[in-house]
Amino acid sequence: MRIGELSRRTGVSVPTIKFYVREGLLPAGELTSPNQASYGEAHVRRLRLIRALLDVGGLSVAAIRGVVVAVDDPERSVHRVLGAATGPMVPRYDREPGEGVEEARKTVTELIAARGWHTNTSSPAAEALAVALAALDEVGHGRFAEVLDAYADAAERVARADLDYVAHHVAREELVESAVVGTVLGDAIFSALRRLAHMDASERTFGRAAQAGERDGEGGPGLP
Repeated sequence: MRIGELSRRTGVSVPTIKFYVREGLLPAGELTSPNQASYGEAHVRRLRLIRALLDVGGLSVAAIRGVVVAVDDPERSVHRVLGAATGPMVPRYDREPGEGVEEARKTVTELIAARGWHTNTSSPAAEALAVALAALDEVGHGRFAEVLDAYADAAERVARADLDYVAHHVAREELVESAVVGTVLGDAIFSALRRLAHMDASERTFGRAAQAGERDGEGGPGLP
């Protein structure tokens, strides 16, 4: 197919396609004449992967280049390809390692060891967790760490569900795209589900007590 048809099929403009080729994100088409190139289904898949990484994953062009290099490396394991795709989505914090962060890092290291997780304690995800725990401690809610195991239980179940879904895809590019989309949209879905569960738990924990107080002439309108 010509570049115009590739653009129509993927919804990516011709100038953008040429930009991706220049940046090394998309392989060049096969030259059929000095001014014409032919593109195939592999280009369609790659463009859809790039758009998923860019639009859904929020990755930079440089980060996407690293992902496609990993995808194209037959010696790279699927595990490492997924790491290259999802790693850049972990938030990085520009924070000085004060005493609170150091203590939080110890908590994270102990959590990882206790659960037997096969992960690096110095990874960006571990650091992001440590920074969040330190921030909780600073605002007087350090005891929130008491629910870490409950959170970890839920995280393990969600992670297994994510990867069970991804494992159904055979092609490496489809697998990576599924991992990225599933991670980002999965975060949004899990966040929404957590809010719904909060509403239910709040009603069960506090709402019914408020309603009982109303019946006794003590309460207000309660939670919606």
